[in-house]
Amino acid sequence: MKQLMLGNQALARGLYEAGCQVVSSYPGTPSTEVTEEAAKYDEIYCEWAPNEKVAMEVAFGASLAGKRSFCGMKHVGLNVAADPLFTCSYTGVNGGMVICVADDAGMHSSQNEQDSRHYAVAAKLPMLEPSDSGEALEFAKCAFELSETFDTPVLIKMCTRVAHSQSIVDTKERMEHSAIPYEKNIAKYVMMPGNAIRRHPLVEERTRKLRDYAETCSFNRVEMGDPKLGIITSSTSYQYVKEVFGDEACILKLGMIHPLPEKLILDFASKVEKLVIVEELDPVIETHCKNLGLTVTGKDVLPLEGEYSQNLIAEKLGVSLPASKSLGETLPFRPPVMCAGCPHRGLFYILSKNKCTVLGDIGCYTLGAVAPLNAMEMTLCMGASISAVHGFNKALGSESEGRTVAVIGDSTFMHSGMTGLANIAYNQSNSTVIILDNSITGMTGHQQNPTTGYNIKGDPAGKIDLENLCRSMGFQRVAVADPYDLKECERILKEELAADEPSVIISRRPCALLKYVKPQPPLHVDADKCAGCKSCMRLGCPAISIKNNKAVIDATLCTGCGVCQQLCGFDALQSGEVGK
Repeated sequence: MKQLMLGNQALARGLYEAGCQVVSSYPGTPSTEVTEEAAKYDEIYCEWAPNEKVAMEVAFGASLAGKRSFCGMKHVGLNVAADPLFTCSYTGVNGGMVICVADDAGMHSSQNEQDSRHYAVAAKLPMLEPSDSGEALEFAKCAFELSETFDTPVLIKMCTRVAHSQSIVDTKERMEHSAIPYEKNIAKYVMMPGNAIRRHPLVEERTRKLRDYAETCSFNRVEMGDPKLGIITSSTSYQYVKEVFGDEACILKLGMIHPLPEKLILDFASKVEKLVIVEELDPVIETHCKNLGLTVTGKDVLPLEGEYSQNLIAEKLGVSLPASKSLGETLPFRPPVMCAGCPHRGLFYILSKNKCTVLGDIGCYTLGAVAPLNAMEMTLCMGASISAVHGFNKALGSESEGRTVAVIGDSTFMHSGMTGLANIAYNQSNSTVIILDNSITGMTGHQQNPTTGYNIKGDPAGKIDLENLCRSMGFQRVAVADPYDLKECERILKEELAADEPSVIISRRPCALLKYVKPQPPLHVDADKCAGCKSCMRLGCPAISIKNNKAVIDATLCTGCGVCQQLCGFDALQSGEVGK
């Protein structure tokens, strides 16, 4: 049956049709929806793992047991999972194992622009790269066959545009796949040096076989047109090339991005007058072609950074697009800001007011760095805030201890924060860590995590108690604050910063966008009392603006949290209906 699907939804459908039985992932834009969609199929066990390393190890364990398994993550998540990735390349698989990594060219929701194709090369693993939803479905199914045929995990590389665009897919029924019996095999699965050294030659032989397979596989195809121009491309870049050139150029579309074919590329190059490589981010295909002795146009005219588009490709390759093909790309600027009623806003205001040095982490609370709060000075990677504040305070001692904090979300803390906190407890820096507990994984769209008490389907699950966890790790000082109560927040912050020992503050208030959080009636401004001092504007709340030198509250945005009322010295911000 033909359906219109998002790329991520189609990939999940491919997992279902292929008989996948175990899925473990950590949410991360633009990969999140693959696992959310897979969870809608009762035939597949799905879970959110605490981090990507755990997710990949769960998928490997399921594969070891003989079941087809999957794990998904964004590009920076693959950094976290790199340890098991490289070694399971040596062990190979039992049941098919597929790993999806979704890159974020353009950094729509990421701290770097990373090309995950390098992981396939470095780990010596096959990688498939779909260019639309239909291929996402089919490639997912084929990946399991490839995995079991060549005894290898298989990477599928998505990107933001393929993951979040829609195209037609042809769905079929699920094919149940019998579990492959598990057999004890110490030489294959115990990667101590004596065994691993004998596995490496097998990996190299597998790569040679996969390279031969790449020469004729269905993932790579040639579309002949005018031989004056030949373009080698992949992924979403293929779509842009087709939109610009149509059938007026010869195209070698690569769907298997590692290992790359040699004879196929040389044969294609021999049939065209000029050879152009179009690929986002790094020159992976281009370098391969140059190593084959080919003269190509690529990154000498096309950028190394950012997303491509049909407009960009046409401009860089000297093509004039008709108005019907050219897309307007100018969008109104919308600065990022924490939502109205966000529980993190009050805490960041207090940190800014007290001129604290704030080392931050990955999550929606990273927006505490933007004006007017300007309350965060470092964000590196998941969990780094806690490790960094320990190093910062060890380096500066009393010079920084009384004014420096780490902030980290509840989900990020479970992902990578616990080991950093253990380091503080063990090596005893006088550091203050603030866990921003908003009862959900907020930035990626409200996924559950080990602190919420619910699993991926919303059913009751094990729940980790943050206070008891921190105490069991050796912290004597663990305080809980309500970020809507500014005075209480400030009192607790000053007490913990003044203490001569490590401490944890848990800033606890559910995300204002959670369905069970019922907003209070919106506030309104008594214009006669408003002095136009703009104190309320220091919060950066999108529900508050200034018109005619008076504060104005947008009732469609205000959640009635009352934080702004605590800043107004004139009682101008009032609860209840206007005029009452």
